[in-house]
Formats: sequence, C-alpha cells, structure tokens
Amino acid sequence: MFRGLFQPMHLLIILFIVLVIFGPGKLSGLGSSLGKAIKGFKKELDEPEEKTTNSVETK
Repeated sequence: MFRGLFQPMHLLIILFIVLVIFGPGKLSGLGSSLGKAIKGFKKELDEPEEKTTNSVETK
C-alpha cells in the first residue's frame, strides 16, 4: 500500500516546503530542540527507576 512512498525526490520536495515555511533560522532552532528532547528521552530510559516503597498493611 505504502510501497515507494518516500522516494528521494519526495523527501527533497518535503524538505524544500519545510524550509520555505519555517525559514533557515527557525529550522536550526527546531532541530536543536528536537535533539535535546531525544537526548532527554534517552537519558530517562537509561537511568534506573527510583525504587518507591509502598507500605501495605497486612491483616
């Protein structure tokens, strides 16, 4: 169904449209913030979870 959807020419056209809409200045800022978000996400995945203790009363 989606075979051959993202061919190189399609990706160039999409990149050109994004560049026209956002401009080169905002595009670099957008890439920077996206990189920071991915870096933070990976950091959270790598850190071990803090152990939380739940006190459960047994009868």
